[in-house]
Amino acid sequence: MIGVFDSGIGGLTVVRAVKHHLPDYDILYFGDTARTPYGTKSRETVIRYAIEDAELLLQKGAQMLVVACNTASSIATKTLKERFDVPILEVISPAVKMAVSDPKRRRVGVIGTRATVNSGVYEDKIKAVRPEMKVYGEPCPLLVPLVEEGWLKKGETRKIVKKYLHPLKSKQIDILILGCTHYPLLKEIIQAKIGKRVKVIDSSEALSNSVTEFLRQNPDVDSRLKKNGTCQFYVSDVTDQFQKIAKAILRTVVTLEHVEL
Repeated sequence: MIGVFDSGIGGLTVVRAVKHHLPDYDILYFGDTARTPYGTKSRETVIRYAIEDAELLLQKGAQMLVVACNTASSIATKTLKERFDVPILEVISPAVKMAVSDPKRRRVGVIGTRATVNSGVYEDKIKAVRPEMKVYGEPCPLLVPLVEEGWLKKGETRKIVKKYLHPLKSKQIDILILGCTHYPLLKEIIQAKIGKRVKVIDSSEALSNSVTEFLRQNPDVDSRLKKNGTCQFYVSDVTDQFQKIAKAILRTVVTLEHVEL
């Protein structure tokens, strides 16, 4: 089974994308809804949470891990790969690959949690491939709580998105990376506020493409994965709001199982 974890509800955008590309594959999802968001936590706390999330999914039968949380990807991936002997894919590298693939675009904006932006991981990875590219990060700490609250079309959300994107618009970026898997749920608003000429990179789609390509290139891993088309959803706190938004993202009613870490 493919195990996917996130700090909350945002990773369901990854599940949606993976199910679109790999509909027959069994998926285990864990959303750490009791401790979201990760982006405000210390480095040590994020690493500890990520280890606990990974251990839970592996105990439930996951044979590979997909880190759908940008904060955990930027801070904890190295530790996870050292600790667990299973394939681990993170959300940052696929988005970077998409960003550097267009030679005509050279000014990249990255929005994410404070932890993700302050880590500098996107800038480091982009410049390792294309040193001439300009990379500008903008922390957007209010967006995750707004998504978790279901305020996807509220006027207040539009105003906050506009305010966060203003510094990047002034830098005349031509690529914008959604450096959090919650943000695709606000993609329509974000695209409208940043402008049509800016290419918006959906990190959940980029990660899904990476999972598909990894399995194609690693048939030994692929052959071990169950393919009954099932999905199981675990959360550290069951809320009506999560259930409502999960249904909107996946377009089906999902059964949430509460687990304690």
